Amino acid sequence: MIDQQFAAEQTYLKEFRSLRSSFEAPFVRLNPYLITPLTAVIAFYTETKVPVTMTVAGLEPAGNITKTFPPATEHVLPVLGLYPGKDNVVKLSLPDRRTQWVSITTAPLHKAVKLPDSIHTTAEYMDGQLMFVIPAMGALPAAYDYHGDCRWYCTESLTFAIKDLQNGRLSIGSSRLMEKPYYTTGLLEMDLVGKIYVEYRLPGGYHHDQFEMEDGNLLVLTECFQSGTVEDMCVLLDRNDGSILKTWDFKDILPQDASPSGSWSAHDWFHNNALWYDKNTDSITLSGRHQDVLINIDFETGNLNWILGDPEGWPKELTDNYFLKPVGNLEWQYEQHACIITPDGDLMTFDNGHYRSKNPEHYRQGKDNYSRGVRYRIDWKNRTVQQIWQYGKERGCEFFSPYISNVDYYEDGHYLVHSGGIATLDGVTCEGVGSRRYFENKSVCLKSKTVELSDGKVVYEMCLNANYYRAKKRPLYREGLNLTLGEGRLLGTLGVTPEFCTIAETVGIEDSIPEKYQVLVTEERDRYTFRGTFEKGQLVMLVLDGGANNKHCYYISTSAQSFTAMCVGTFQSSERMVDFKLNKCGLNGTYEVFLIVDDLMYRLNLVLTIAK
Repeated sequence: MIDQQFAAEQTYLKEFRSLRSSFEAPFVRLNPYLITPLTAVIAFYTETKVPVTMTVAGLEPAGNITKTFPPATEHVLPVLGLYPGKDNVVKLSLPDRRTQWVSITTAPLHKAVKLPDSIHTTAEYMDGQLMFVIPAMGALPAAYDYHGDCRWYCTESLTFAIKDLQNGRLSIGSSRLMEKPYYTTGLLEMDLVGKIYVEYRLPGGYHHDQFEMEDGNLLVLTECFQSGTVEDMCVLLDRNDGSILKTWDFKDILPQDASPSGSWSAHDWFHNNALWYDKNTDSITLSGRHQDVLINIDFETGNLNWILGDPEGWPKELTDNYFLKPVGNLEWQYEQHACIITPDGDLMTFDNGHYRSKNPEHYRQGKDNYSRGVRYRIDWKNRTVQQIWQYGKERGCEFFSPYISNVDYYEDGHYLVHSGGIATLDGVTCEGVGSRRYFENKSVCLKSKTVELSDGKVVYEMCLNANYYRAKKRPLYREGLNLTLGEGRLLGTLGVTPEFCTIAETVGIEDSIPEKYQVLVTEERDRYTFRGTFEKGQLVMLVLDGGANNKHCYYISTSAQSFTAMCVGTFQSSERMVDFKLNKCGLNGTYEVFLIVDDLMYRLNLVLTIAK
């Protein structure tokens, strides 16, 4: 996508500059970076260096979106907030009071973008901000204004957390799948006109969450696929080159099977779904869904500071020395998502409440359960915890989300609570996560409910017919952010694809592979994807033959996969469809490609040339 976007940018810049478009007849390019259909660029020249004020007209004045751009003579202005399927009007104003009106016609809304079932708020409360939602499945990333109109969406399946960066851009998970169910190649740094400035790649991929440090470096949740476990590592990425500066492996911190949640598996024992760095304590708080705990570790040493959660079933050494002791009327959180440290040191999380017990005999069914946003006050010195606020319990099962979801803090008494994983069948709350239930039965109804509260009063509520991982309120334009022209960067590495030492015995080589396997090979700048259709458990191996001492063999798993926590279902496909990713890292030369299926080896009639 970085390559495609740079080519598209060069094309529109060449056209605009050859035309020398003026303020009176500006150049317009809709969806300039290919992935955000409700954006455009307007470009023109002025005789002197002047600022430009642009207003995208709303359906009513309250829907106007205005931005003033800094002085220039060559103006390439990002247009955000267009309506779908309309002739949008954009007003340009110069300091000398000259104005120009531009019409931009957009296509109808993409069918995968959901419109709100309901939205209750006011234009005054939203104050020009939009609610952004990142889907868990069955939808596209989108943003909605006070009226519920979609004013932005992305056709790429961006994943997990959307976070604002200090430079005015945002970070979000790449749409390039690395491993199922949802581990993607890394993080994107992009803007809302759709331009990707950097993709940060990691050998263990990216999942769930990231955090920008004060110096710009990035804490990122990842894993080591060769370790046999997932979602149990965090790394510090160098912002300039994508290298890994520091690694925390949670297997060194906690026992892996001490007191599992109802969704626990040996493979996904911790399921780290959120992190937060606190400068005041130089510590990282981490959410472990499959242990029902939030833990805090020292940034420098990685040593455990405290554990917040139900202590039932945990070893005495941990409960005595690390678990926070409750003070007053407190409920523990279960299979929680998201964590935030407030300016005064309190911890906020979304208590999904899945099972709502450590004891299987006391597991609670969805129809009798609830989810809530909750705020805890932690006394580090006395190692105690007090619950000081909650919202959602009073709404019962209609607000119950056994997975995903988040909270946000604006100021004391002003919070967001997003219940993103609501699922019902025939009006009855489903058991288990909605993404799994929907794959089993398309009659399952998926919803999300996003609520904001101010001093205990609901001041915003939006209901959407899909499950959304997180919600975040933000303006379309942030102060200081302007479109930066030039080619995006691909940093970091995907690592070397693990090889399989033993090549299967074959009875011969066939010159072509049967069509029933539907083999398709695609190439990206840093990897190849081999896709095919095979029976579950069938032996499949990929062989790259580059001559003497340059042969590589890879095992392709066709085993049935089951995931207890399908936080993002976007990448799921037919069980018989297999995707194998082969990274170019570590390969050098020209290779003939073969595929072994059972006891036969097939030529793919494909030659790959890979240079370091």
